[in-house]
Amino acid sequence: MKTFLIIGTVVVAVFTTVISTGAVTQVVQQDQAAEAQAAGLSNCNAALGPASTGPAGSGAADAAALNEEQRGIVALIISIGKQRSLNSRAWQVAIQAGMTESTLRNIDYGDRDSVGIFQMRPSMGWGSLAELQNPTYEINKFYDVLLAVPGWDTQRPGDSAQDVERSAFPDRYHRWEAMAATLIGQLGQVSNFTGCGSGFGNLLPAPTQAAGTALKFALGQQGKPYVWGAPTDQQDSYDCSSLMLQSYRTGGVDLPRTSREQYRAGALLPVEQAQPGDLLFWAYDTANPATIHHVAMYLGDGKIVEAQQTGVPVHIRPVSWTEAELMHQAVRPGV
Repeated sequence: MKTFLIIGTVVVAVFTTVISTGAVTQVVQQDQAAEAQAAGLSNCNAALGPASTGPAGSGAADAAALNEEQRGIVALIISIGKQRSLNSRAWQVAIQAGMTESTLRNIDYGDRDSVGIFQMRPSMGWGSLAELQNPTYEINKFYDVLLAVPGWDTQRPGDSAQDVERSAFPDRYHRWEAMAATLIGQLGQVSNFTGCGSGFGNLLPAPTQAAGTALKFALGQQGKPYVWGAPTDQQDSYDCSSLMLQSYRTGGVDLPRTSREQYRAGALLPVEQAQPGDLLFWAYDTANPATIHHVAMYLGDGKIVEAQQTGVPVHIRPVSWTEAELMHQAVRPGV
């Protein structure tokens, strides 16, 4: 296993990482997140949906399993990305590619003449063998090729990783999406790195700014009574769909009035991949959306906020993906 030492000070980086034999030393400035924001390193594109499609905390275990060498390479990917004023989506693409190709190790072997973190091949013009064993060169080369990909920052990070790597197994890069998101938060020290919405306690950040605003509104209505057909121009009472409509209205997204109509008012995704702010639906026949009779807002961490029924005020409760009558698709409004 090859080791390497990075010596020097990177002025624009918000931390310095020294990688030596088995040790990673991080010097983290207190105002790192503010500096990253000021430098334009955060990014928000509501159409992309979440940076992590796993349930809350799903990437933490994978991130915790990395050793010092692997975490050192992640730190270098982030540090070089910050030097180049690349936003956090670029870091995420590189982390997912590196984890897929080499498990984030600077190996000196691979398929045919492939070597290094990203399994680049000298015979394909990526660089000399010596260059492709130099982590700083490898990471910069990856970023160079990524930036030449049209629309790299308008699609899922795993898709952009595939555009760089051109693997025969294009879907495998998505496997590490949640882990990469966790590492950006831990080693990049950029709070809410997507720039979209805000977090609630231990929950994931909302995938869009509109969802974050809607969540805040919905949570603020707890305790107010359920009234079927409640007016949508006042906040004294709610039924299930009026709560969703008014919540998303505060985020600039107009939803139709009924739960059945709201099911058609955004992007569909598997309910198990729901993120904070996504809408969940219940139907008498889950194969027939025309039988939908209830809608609630997912909070993450297996919880929803809802206006459920007469006599029950707006509240938070746990939800299970196997719950009776729960539709198999969630909806991301405005996407």
